[in-house]
Amino acid sequence: MAAKQPARKRKPPAGIEKRIVDTALEEAERVGWSEVQLSSVAARLDISLAEIESRFRDKDAVANALFDRAWQAMLQPVADDFADWRAQDRLFFLLMRWFDALAPHRTVAVEMLQDKLYPSHPHHWVPMIFNLSRTIHWLRDAALLDAGGRRRQVEEIGLSGLFLATLRVWARDDSDGQARTRDYLETRLSRADRLMARWFRGPGD
Repeated sequence: MAAKQPARKRKPPAGIEKRIVDTALEEAERVGWSEVQLSSVAARLDISLAEIESRFRDKDAVANALFDRAWQAMLQPVADDFADWRAQDRLFFLLMRWFDALAPHRTVAVEMLQDKLYPSHPHHWVPMIFNLSRTIHWLRDAALLDAGGRRRQVEEIGLSGLFLATLRVWARDDSDGQARTRDYLETRLSRADRLMARWFRGPGD
């Protein structure tokens, strides 16, 4: 009698990481992010929970994958004359790429951030600080801000505060095309540009 062949392990479908995130987002739109169960996501995708765990250590990692999409959107190629733009215009363009990328899932993205800040989730707090720092470093690089020394330190602190303040406005922005966020960001960037020009005047200015 022929030996019984072991069952062949089913390979997960191509692009499974994206499908996991997309399905988790669909669930969150329906029940809220805090109520999403990865077992439900696995059932909808007809994969095992182990297959999700092999790609995402927990639900917070799924949330991080959504924010990774915003970083990727921010860092996409820019116009050939981008270097000729004013610094504040370059920053505005890149930051709005980040916010626009998350706009279709704004409510869920805000719930994800609130979940990270929940008092019982202190293990998420420190990574959030590092992720903010990483966002600002990539933003400065993409915006072609190459100052060093004290000016760089001031820019990093200022951009961190600006990003968080704009994020707070964006979280409650239900205006068409995120007009409220755009107006707020443009105003704050213009004010910051004037302050930087005053603080770091060149010789003879």
